[in-house]
Amino acid sequence: MDEQLTDQKSVSSAADGATSATEGALDASAASVEEIVAALEGRAAFYDFLAALYFKPLTEEQIENIAQMDFSVYEGTNELFEEGLHDMSRFLRKRHTGTRQQLAVDFTMAFGGTAAWKGRYAVPYESVFRSEEGLMFQESYHEVYHLFREQRVERAAGYDYPDDHLSFMCEFLAILSSRAAEALRAGDYEGAREQLRTSAGFLRDHMLSWYDRLADLASNIIETRFYRGVMKMTKGFFLFDLETMHGLSDAINDLEFA
Repeated sequence: MDEQLTDQKSVSSAADGATSATEGALDASAASVEEIVAALEGRAAFYDFLAALYFKPLTEEQIENIAQMDFSVYEGTNELFEEGLHDMSRFLRKRHTGTRQQLAVDFTMAFGGTAAWKGRYAVPYESVFRSEEGLMFQESYHEVYHLFREQRVERAAGYDYPDDHLSFMCEFLAILSSRAAEALRAGDYEGAREQLRTSAGFLRDHMLSWYDRLADLASNIIETRFYRGVMKMTKGFFLFDLETMHGLSDAINDLEFA
């Protein structure tokens, strides 16, 4: 396998790639290879950021990194995305010595499955929300598992989450975005477009297809404004990214056939 899904996710790198990830649709007639590569690398950084938010409770260092991020670079993305970031920012402005524990409890109750709403748990696995039984390791899991293998990606040894965990899915999209950037640098325009096509299909069919159900259920369990903001910001970014990928593909077409 060429790449592995691990828990080595970055929060601070999202700030570095923020502007590129949220610039909006590129001017296809004017974008250079360097500008498109920067946008792809920004997407990868932001998906790594999302992966970290859903993988495990945040550390003190991660919380501080998020609190120091300049959210003004996200203006103009979309209303849901900006509202979510505002909620996260407002919560962290009042952080104190107990904030890490407060967020850890909230994360564990919802995404760790220690609390339920009407007998249902907000664990972020596609199978749980797309199977009639609400169980893990169902058809959706197998689809994701095989797609990861087709793309030469697998979980690193020692990580127990099934492949259809939302954190791994976000990291998968980060990997594909980085591969698209590498292909473009090498002059492989079709290779870059293929990575974007795979990304768009995966986001649409395996993430947006069930994310609303996760968010609705989690909203009945989550208690902090921070994680309510995370849910809004995530959905807003997914929607924005679908549009962005179309713009990137158009920009690559114009480069190749100019």
